[in-house]
Amino acid sequence: MKLAIAQFNPTVGDLVGNAGKIIEYVHQARELGADLLLTPEFALCGYPPEDLLLRPAFYTDCATQLARVAMAVQDIALVVSYPLQEKGRRYNAASVIRNGKIIATYRKISLPNDEVFDEKRYFDAGGAPCVVEIAGVKVGINICEDIWQAQAAALAKSAGAEVIVVPNASPFHIDKQKVRFDVVKSRVAQTGLPIAYANLTGGQDELVFDGQSFLMNRKGEVVAQLPMFDDAIGLFTYEHGDWVPAEVPPAPSIEAQVYKALTIGVRDYIGKNGFPGALLGLSGGIDSALTLAVAVDALGPERVHAVMMPSQYTAGMSVDDSREMVGLLGVKYSEIPIKPVFDSFLSALSGEFAGLAEDTTEENIQARVRGTLLMALSNKTGRLVLTTGNKSEMAVGYATLYGDMAGGFAVLKDVAKTLVYRLSNYRNTLSTVIPERIITRPPSAELRENQTDQDSLPPYDVLDGIMQAYVERNQSPQEIIAEGYTEADVKRVIRLIKVNEYKRRQAPVGVRITARGYGKDWRYPITNRYSSGM
Repeated sequence: MKLAIAQFNPTVGDLVGNAGKIIEYVHQARELGADLLLTPEFALCGYPPEDLLLRPAFYTDCATQLARVAMAVQDIALVVSYPLQEKGRRYNAASVIRNGKIIATYRKISLPNDEVFDEKRYFDAGGAPCVVEIAGVKVGINICEDIWQAQAAALAKSAGAEVIVVPNASPFHIDKQKVRFDVVKSRVAQTGLPIAYANLTGGQDELVFDGQSFLMNRKGEVVAQLPMFDDAIGLFTYEHGDWVPAEVPPAPSIEAQVYKALTIGVRDYIGKNGFPGALLGLSGGIDSALTLAVAVDALGPERVHAVMMPSQYTAGMSVDDSREMVGLLGVKYSEIPIKPVFDSFLSALSGEFAGLAEDTTEENIQARVRGTLLMALSNKTGRLVLTTGNKSEMAVGYATLYGDMAGGFAVLKDVAKTLVYRLSNYRNTLSTVIPERIITRPPSAELRENQTDQDSLPPYDVLDGIMQAYVERNQSPQEIIAEGYTEADVKRVIRLIKVNEYKRRQAPVGVRITARGYGKDWRYPITNRYSSGM
């Protein structure tokens, strides 16, 4: 049997466009001599469709485009996944199409309801295996979460499957591919069957899909793999009960994985939503520098506008470094001093502030002036504002509502500060675009004289370690202290995370790159008196 796997980037809701892509891959697979083409989970409608799945018309329109795809399937078989409504029930389904007709349909058995997944909100679970014969080989179908559990694969084996093919919509996080390999290896060990795994590519709101579709043989070895993040089609051979080995590219570094995920996330959020480009406030600091580099790599310099908004507290080196960086990248650049606007705010508020000492209020006004200016430019040009705050700052509230949080997409929302430094150094290994002084100087919001981040926060290696343990690994305060952090630091960071949830909840959507991002998979109550054991 000749199996083609197509991994590609659908757009949620673009049923006509997605169907057109599937048809193109059908033609390519047939020209390659494939007997079967395997496409990813929900290739027809994009993933995740979320509450589109509550609209009856969505299923009807999917069925219309499925019929269109079926007409194009001649002299080859196709596995295509889509939402199915029948007899008052709704399923995550995959059909096998051959010579214009659906010859079998599988309904997903295991419905994920954790992390970013909530399929039990939308679907009923199937209960029956689906095995079809393709070129003399009995092929069983599982869908994504099915392969993470034992039931569906066991049913396919008992129904006579000799090989299992799996459409997937498995979103990226750091080193996710290793997790997939371990899961699929356990299914191979359980069933003794080789497995083909097809995954989506591209960005969808906060999620990024990395492709890396692969084959695993009966020994639990990965014997073929498609590229990371790129659309691709590959042709593979099943003979003598197993896959014939093909190419397996080396795993990229963590920094390479994450940097590519960020660029894909920005590219597709801007592109799929029809924005003509992006703009951002450039401060001379490392977060805005990395955000600018990502934006340019995602969109091209001609679609990015960087705006420097110096105040009386902005260091000369910040302006100089910003000018140097925009010169290296070739983007549009503007400088708009904010002191006149800031002074006008203070004048308007002078009566209300009389007799009160200066504090963070005046600092936040500066950030909000900058946010207002950026949003005005966004309104006038149609370009989307990219915010520049990182996960560490967002966790503990080191950001200003309606100030530096004002914007449409938070590129670094799930990127810890220590990783920001690693990514910046990584980007400069490709070509030098971030001036070295931006990377090496102490980070500062520059909202008052001689300010640094560490005036208000623990050292970032401490903050990140506690934040990652508490947020990403669900560890208790006692467990975190046992790792070597002081009780005072742990109490302080966890308290800040809790009291700033109201602020984090209002942050823009941003790219998820960890197993516990600050989006759909972090749903903590704002009003919350749970003490976490302290």
